[in-house]
Amino acid sequence: MLRLATPADAADITAIYNHYVLHTIVTFEEEPITAKEMAQRITEVLATGRPWFVWEENGRVLGYSYASGWKSRCSFRFSLETTVYLAADATRRGLGTILYTALIEALRKTKTHALIGGISIPNPGSIALHEKLGFQKIGHFKEVGWKFDQWIDVGYWELVL
Repeated sequence: MLRLATPADAADITAIYNHYVLHTIVTFEEEPITAKEMAQRITEVLATGRPWFVWEENGRVLGYSYASGWKSRCSFRFSLETTVYLAADATRRGLGTILYTALIEALRKTKTHALIGGISIPNPGSIALHEKLGFQKIGHFKEVGWKFDQWIDVGYWELVL
């Protein structure tokens, strides 16, 4: 079931996210976060009027998507950075497409002009998802992240609404 997230979803969302923090280069956070911190992040996104979606099955959140500000300068206010994460055991089921499509469609109804997805490279699954939904690669930064004793590239994909 697709629905809007609430701060009450923070524990499930934190469990999903912390897997990526601890085991992947997908996020550059290096320390797990708490459910309290995640609840605050959810509250902050929702307070801006932007959606934060979750996919729930049998009372468990299996994935989420949301959009946040791209840059702090006022002129960037119509561009947003998008995020989607799935539980490690919920990949390859089309849930990322469902969550991301819902986010894009909700943002089309706003004054949002551009969506930006930052992807740590290599990440062929995320690249495929973004390109499937119409994002185009617009940039590639070499060795800008350091995690797990290695330099990591970051690519940027954009969808102009």
